[in-house]
Amino acid sequence: MQDAFSSPEYQRRHRPPYDPLHPPPHPSPYPSPHHTSPSHLTYPWQPQPQPPEPERKRQPRHHALGRHSDLRVLRGAYRRQRRVATLTALGYFTLFLLLSAFAPGLMASEVSGGLPTGLLLGLLQVPVTCLAIGLYEYTARRSVDPIADRIRRQTQLDAKREATR
Repeated sequence: MQDAFSSPEYQRRHRPPYDPLHPPPHPSPYPSPHHTSPSHLTYPWQPQPQPPEPERKRQPRHHALGRHSDLRVLRGAYRRQRRVATLTALGYFTLFLLLSAFAPGLMASEVSGGLPTGLLLGLLQVPVTCLAIGLYEYTARRSVDPIADRIRRQTQLDAKREATR
């Protein structure tokens, strides 16, 4: 039994409109493994189809920011900056703790006028912390900020170039 959708009358009435660029396949008397149009042109005088030309874009003179080594340099400079400041403050504090634990005689000895060495070293913790903050700012101005400013300027130039395209 044949259903209503596969009847020849239904197929004839409800076929899609004819498209000259994509004609329906014709039944071939010979079985073919590929049911596509031939790869050669039908008529010898028919012009070769031209592939669409890609849109041309101006290439930047420099690499994009994601591939740029400035970010790697900036991370390295910032890492060194953190290490210098951290080792200055924590190194002194660790030295103070080690002397308190393993050299109590030294920490109890008097420096001058009845001031013990341990108290003097403890009071010096504040200026050493200020020194660590100063080192942090100095290394930021000397090594990190110029790299960050260069990356910022380059990014602004890239944005302006993209906006003019």
